[in-house]
Amino acid sequence: MNAAIDSLNPSGDIVVGVDGSPESFSALRWSLQQARLSGQRVNAVYGWSYSWDMGPEPANKADALRERIADELHVWVEAASKDMDLADEQIELTSFRAAASTALLEIGANAQQIVIGRRSMSRVARWLLGSLSSSLAEEASVPVTIIRSAQDEDIDVQDQIANALSPNDQDVHFVTPHVEIPRTARPIVVGVDGSDISRRALVFAAGLARLNDAPLHVMFFWRIKDLDTVPGYETSVAPMDVAQKYAMRRLEGFIDDVKLPKPLDVTPNAFHISPGKGLVSASRYARHVVVGSRGLSGLDAHFLGSVSKQVINSAECNVTVVH
Repeated sequence: MNAAIDSLNPSGDIVVGVDGSPESFSALRWSLQQARLSGQRVNAVYGWSYSWDMGPEPANKADALRERIADELHVWVEAASKDMDLADEQIELTSFRAAASTALLEIGANAQQIVIGRRSMSRVARWLLGSLSSSLAEEASVPVTIIRSAQDEDIDVQDQIANALSPNDQDVHFVTPHVEIPRTARPIVVGVDGSDISRRALVFAAGLARLNDAPLHVMFFWRIKDLDTVPGYETSVAPMDVAQKYAMRRLEGFIDDVKLPKPLDVTPNAFHISPGKGLVSASRYARHVVVGSRGLSGLDAHFLGSVSKQVINSAECNVTVVH
């Protein structure tokens, strides 16, 4: 357990990508709130190149752009932290001459986590074109957290689809589940499957839940093929109720083996559904979803899909992918 915690570098910096967009402002504000609770340092990173338009081209491009960006970073951080009590030494501002993903990967190589805002693209566009969040989640060696802003661009597209398929020019709207509990009062959810990566995801989620005084729901999404041999049914298929009980026993044993810190409100859940669908469904009612990356990258991740990529593209709350 201690080795797993140490490998996640819980006292490291929170490295957050900023660029002045509403999404990056949400990511910056979330990072500062976590630092306020934990005492960690936040490193606000702007990756830039000459293609970024900041007005007339200066005579000394690099120095002038770096100075302008530093000024912008100060303005953004001041706005994001205006109602927070943070020490000056808890905030670092970094302008880095490189693409955003390169800057974050290099500066965040030894961070506790890298944080970015989720871009406003439809699910189809994110799948076809890719995104900074997906590429970072594939390439980073530290946890990557994707912050979802309040505006939900997917609902607009779903409204358009609903109207296109409705007869007689009816004006219809896609209906999302109505949940009275505010997002910040909902539980942290982590998906586990018994692997070492999901053990690390559980440790990270437990730290997040403890820091934010939130309940933790540990979820195992199973199918018969995932359970191997159910005791007593070595030569036949176990009934669903027997398989469900066996899945719960496996999950409870996994949680006990990790020995999570106390006090922590932990609830185990086992559901007969694919992990991607299960975690996306859970995200509608969760504060934050944590998932382990199983190592698919490149064309395999793009065409075959992965649980982490499904969650990044479709979750309705903040997401952390742990490696």
